[in-house]
Amino acid sequence: MAAGDGDGWARCDLGHRHWGLHHAAGLLAVHHDDDGTPRILMQKRAAWSHQGGTWALPGGALDSHEDPVRGALREAREEAGLNGDDLRVQGIYLDDHGAWSFATVIAEAARLLEAFPASSESVALRWFTPETIPAGNLHPGFAATWPVISRALAPLTVVLDVANIVGARAEHGWWRDRAGAAARLASEVAALGTCGVQDVPAPLPALERWFPRFTMVVEGAARGVAPVPGVSVVAAPGSGDDAVVRAVREVPGWQRVLVVTADRELRERVTAEGALVAGPRWLLSRL
Repeated sequence: MAAGDGDGWARCDLGHRHWGLHHAAGLLAVHHDDDGTPRILMQKRAAWSHQGGTWALPGGALDSHEDPVRGALREAREEAGLNGDDLRVQGIYLDDHGAWSFATVIAEAARLLEAFPASSESVALRWFTPETIPAGNLHPGFAATWPVISRALAPLTVVLDVANIVGARAEHGWWRDRAGAAARLASEVAALGTCGVQDVPAPLPALERWFPRFTMVVEGAARGVAPVPGVSVVAAPGSGDDAVVRAVREVPGWQRVLVVTADRELRERVTAEGALVAGPRWLLSRL
């Protein structure tokens, strides 16, 4: 395994030639204005490069030791001067051609990051709104995947009705140590947030993986549970259901919210607020 050992041409099962012996990846950095308008950082490719002169994402061949996230962040640093510390990965879309694939790593930027042509592969970097993307001059691969990727630009927050989930889990003795059961759930959810979530409920776009923000709503004896990295905790002062609804309302309206609960009345309340719902089994089967 060595840096650059992925450089080279490969053929997919469709008979097309692609750059990247070990597949390829690119970074789609997206920043949302206060009103939720997305702005996407795009790269104009140098004329000498494959599909030169077109607009696409900073990206390229993966080395044999790299996963898509690591490779996409490296390419973004090498081609656009971006620092991965300024980005939060929120999803991966996989364009699988059979024997070769391109992973688009979608990452939220807290601000319009300064980007510049950091290598000879780039001639320009620019932030576009979806309406201003130069549709007639796009890299064919990006143009083919953009209709799906464009639906996955908003981040996902998953709100957990912890009392309902722990009850559905039927963990032995949980009713005697509700705080301990909630703390164990928090630790497992944090691990899930690191590796990502697959098979999210429709109508969320079908990404290879989502990396959502998690909010746990706890009540009663579990109110003392501390947050862990990647998982925030809301201690309900009264009704847990009311706290779940408030947590949904606090997420900006342009973002996506998924509430995990089996409580029928609560599902109706959060659906009325625009949230999606899934039952505890959806979460527990992924832990």
